[in-house]
Amino acid sequence: MNEYNGGGHRPYNNGQTPYITQDQPYVNREHPYVNRESYEQGYYDHQGVTNEYSYQPNAKKGSAGKKILTAFLAVLGVAAIAVTSIVGYKLVTGKNDPEPAGRQDKTANELIKTDDDSSKVETAINRSNLPTLEQLAAPADAMPIPDIIEKMSPSVVGISCITNKGIATGSGIVLSEDGYIITNAHVIKDAQSISVVLPPYYGEEGDTQDQLTFTATNVGKDTQTDLAVLKIEYDGLQKAEIGKSADVQVGELAIVIGNPLGLDLANTATSGIISAKDRTITVEDITMKVFQTDASINGGNSGGALINAYGQVVGITSAKVASAEVEGLGFAIPIDDALPIVGDLMAYGYVTGRPSLGITGADVTAAYSSYYGIPQGFLVRTVTPESGAAKAGIQENDIIIAIDDTIVNGIVQLNAVKNEHAPGDTVTLTVYRNRKKLDVEVVLDESTGETAVEEEPTENNNNGYDRYNDYDYYYDPFNFFGGF
Repeated sequence: MNEYNGGGHRPYNNGQTPYITQDQPYVNREHPYVNRESYEQGYYDHQGVTNEYSYQPNAKKGSAGKKILTAFLAVLGVAAIAVTSIVGYKLVTGKNDPEPAGRQDKTANELIKTDDDSSKVETAINRSNLPTLEQLAAPADAMPIPDIIEKMSPSVVGISCITNKGIATGSGIVLSEDGYIITNAHVIKDAQSISVVLPPYYGEEGDTQDQLTFTATNVGKDTQTDLAVLKIEYDGLQKAEIGKSADVQVGELAIVIGNPLGLDLANTATSGIISAKDRTITVEDITMKVFQTDASINGGNSGGALINAYGQVVGITSAKVASAEVEGLGFAIPIDDALPIVGDLMAYGYVTGRPSLGITGADVTAAYSSYYGIPQGFLVRTVTPESGAAKAGIQENDIIIAIDDTIVNGIVQLNAVKNEHAPGDTVTLTVYRNRKKLDVEVVLDESTGETAVEEEPTENNNNGYDRYNDYDYYYDPFNFFGGF
């Protein structure tokens, strides 16, 4: 009997998902240095452990008398060789006269005199007035950091959302005096209700957080750029001053204001530098170009402000690397990239000019492809009525395996090719249906935020394939895809 009980198929696994090995972003995969000599002595360095000690075997003990005699003979031999060499040199060259009077090594004297210059040495080691990191990173005409925080704190608010999983919090930036606020799309994801919590600046002494909380309306969100715009009924907000992210330089001062770990730590300010520009990261199948900063960013900071040395917003904090092994690695969306998106969201509720297929679904990973005997690609779960996909005949449970002859392993590749086109263009989708490959031509619509290709959220990280495990008998994995 083989590991599949002789049937050639995997046994019922009690609802467990197959083990999946995937490359995860931002994981330190470097192996530590291993001391080979120590290894040969029987010592092994575990991965992730730094060697702090080195094994030195004890030297063999010898006779003290023998060591002294050996050392004496060695010194005597060296002395004899030196004397013989000097005498031989003088006999050959005839230079037996002493050095002429007054002949000295002036270079050596000058060097000694330079080394004795105590004033220069004292100046070199004077560390009484060393600048701080913030002073080095800020230009000469920069604002003091306390003034920057005082200026910008009223323009950073808290976001609180009620979802089916509980309460989610984040941060937001005031866009206008009449209540428009920008935040991240993922902050309000699956929100059943949204509230904006204003900082104490807007209240009277003794006001509670509830008295500073206002119901917010979702004006529009764009998951592709992770941006959203909210609106509250409040007049007299302090609008954030907007800078230009194109002027940002690597190494310059960066200040982050937000609500890390919830609203109890509202308006927390941290500082650092801009670590890099034009980084490309992928978070939850969303690829973004971002700034990298070492200013502290934690959960709850999302949607907050990345501020320059003049108290201007140059970025919207969006993500951090969440790992116990990683510190000082946060990211922000450049404000120059965000403003056109925000403008469309405020005017239309969605981003104009984007192509759409009109489907949602989930990735069929290599592990699921092998486990269930289905091709790798993008599994269509829903088709929007009257969309380009619906008119072309795309059906639920189709697996898209290519677009315009480009192999599709999931939503990232599918969106990458789709986004190279404009609304009205025609693309060719290669789908797997009923054990056959079909080429389907789809005319792209304009995305309104609801008809774009989206990956549906799934529970327990199983990509929705638990339906395959609702049996305790032999099954045909293709039944779900049309009964063939």
